[in-house]
Amino acid sequence: MIEILNPAELARAKESGALVADILHTLKSRSAVGTNLLEIDRWTQDMIREAGAESCYVDYAPSFGRGPFGHYICTGVNDAVLHGLPRDYTLADGDLLTLDLAVSKHGVAADAAISFIVGESKPAESVAMIDATERALSAGIAAAGPGARIGDISYAIGSVLGEAGYPINTEFGGHGIGSTMHQDPHVPNTGRPGRGYKLRPGLLLALEPWVMADTAQLVTDADGWTLRSATGCRTAHSEHTIAITNDGAEILTLPRGN
Repeated sequence: MIEILNPAELARAKESGALVADILHTLKSRSAVGTNLLEIDRWTQDMIREAGAESCYVDYAPSFGRGPFGHYICTGVNDAVLHGLPRDYTLADGDLLTLDLAVSKHGVAADAAISFIVGESKPAESVAMIDATERALSAGIAAAGPGARIGDISYAIGSVLGEAGYPINTEFGGHGIGSTMHQDPHVPNTGRPGRGYKLRPGLLLALEPWVMADTAQLVTDADGWTLRSATGCRTAHSEHTIAITNDGAEILTLPRGN
């Protein structure tokens, strides 16, 4: 299903997007050496409830997971890149943490992810990987606009990731979003320009470049959800929800005031 939002729905999407961004910003500021992933999940639950919003994850049970998910945020550490199920793990100095969050408020969802390094140690390879996903995300957003095609976004993202030397997995990527979290169209993280669905004003997309340092192969953790790099290498993931407008693309998942 591909949804095109009307102006009233788009206004609600902006509210959901700002909430997602604010929660992620708060979680990043609280996440430190000694923080437990289950604490992060509880903080997320509290902030969602205080905002009068709904989690897109807690009851989520897709075919690719051992559902329902049962938690409020995805938490990936080091080699865990997607669908990280919160667990009893205490963050250590230099850990690369990915937080992926989707919430719905007033019937419209928004989705975003950030990766960052915990503590004082900043391994250069991890910094470079995070930077590559952020630059790829910016390139994908710049390629989006009315009349552009999904392939234009995928090509822009893939060009940045490929030039940075990272293998690209196309099993999981960006997606449409609206009244539900995951919708068509699928937005692979590499592709050919001029191909695929033609973008229209009112379309919401969650763009999410993610990489693994030396492999394109994923393995599923014993928890049935967490996807890790097959080689145990580090990973990174960046995501924004954008709205296609008459003038281009608007990022909805920025913290308020940015």
